[in-house]
Amino acid sequence: MRVAIAGAGAVGRSIARELIANGHQVLLIDKQPSAIKPERVPDAEWLLADCCELSSLEEAQLSHCDVVIAATGDDKANLVASLLAKTEFGVPRTVGRVNHPNNEWLFTEAWGVDVNVSTPRIMSALVEEAVTVGDLVRLFTFRKGNANLVEMTLPEDSPYVGHPSGLIPFPENCALVTILRDGKVYEPDDEQPLEAGDELLFVVATEMESELERLLVPRRHDG
Repeated sequence: MRVAIAGAGAVGRSIARELIANGHQVLLIDKQPSAIKPERVPDAEWLLADCCELSSLEEAQLSHCDVVIAATGDDKANLVASLLAKTEFGVPRTVGRVNHPNNEWLFTEAWGVDVNVSTPRIMSALVEEAVTVGDLVRLFTFRKGNANLVEMTLPEDSPYVGHPSGLIPFPENCALVTILRDGKVYEPDDEQPLEAGDELLFVVATEMESELERLLVPRRHDG
């Protein structure tokens, strides 16, 4: 897979190293000469160019890329790069970095962004996931499917403690993906009962999240 990364700062370089380690071809693009440091990621291609300029992206041959990652520290630049990649070059997959939470609403398909990655949201979700029991915590949003990856630590007062997951009437457009227990990963089992303290990971439609909460912890979420 060929991947272009707009922004060759610490974030862009880290992404590039991971992708190269997984066998992908990577092009790093940055308009700042001081950011062009091929010795930091020697196996990547490098291009001194402005990711917001159409001519620069033509030089980068974005039409030959499978994925474009807009990873600069400027949200405006990330939006423009994503939009140009999608509309002018037909890149199949775009990922946009959100630097400021107030701008997250802009990072949608309307701006050419297939997936947005908001560092502030991810960090707050990880904090919530670590300290909350009995509440759904949204970890990731799948833009095209209008669905989210959510987590709940099952509390002792859930009526489904001791019930096999296969017998729980989960709402429509909701799937239990995995169970984390005692540091191990378990597949949902029609016979194995859930335990208090289990971390349950679901993929669920946005509009069904509240129904899932009410099902698993009705005394906390009804009314």
